[in-house]
Amino acid sequence: MTVPADRSMLEVSGTEALWLLEGSGQGRLVYSRRDQAVVRPATHVMEYGRLVVRAPVQAAVITGRAVLTYQVDEIHSAARTGWTVTAHGPADVITHPDEAAHYRRTLAGWAHGPHDTLLRLHPQTVAGFRLARTLDGAGR
Repeated sequence: MTVPADRSMLEVSGTEALWLLEGSGQGRLVYSRRDQAVVRPATHVMEYGRLVVRAPVQAAVITGRAVLTYQVDEIHSAARTGWTVTAHGPADVITHPDEAAHYRRTLAGWAHGPHDTLLRLHPQTVAGFRLARTLDGAGR
């Protein structure tokens, strides 16, 4: 008979959370529309402390410097291990044609046309957790 594994969620430092975020290329953009949370798949790159996100969302939905959340994870279901990182902060739509062209070449899009938007998110908070297994309650 095997002993069931306990699962734990361990907070990581801000530096490690940024490192995990930078090492990933896909995540989910979360924003509010009509008082409901909307989640869209997205691709991203970290440059100069800013998170550039390409997501299938209409630019008109992101008004002014909207505060957005971006979530990235790598979960291994069978092993019940992995990590998750969330970045939160104000964002603006990238409108400069040369800059937009650069990121359209750099980041693969999920949709093209009016639902293909490039955003620059300025993370004010970045939090992360590692999902770990411990056997027989060890490490608690």
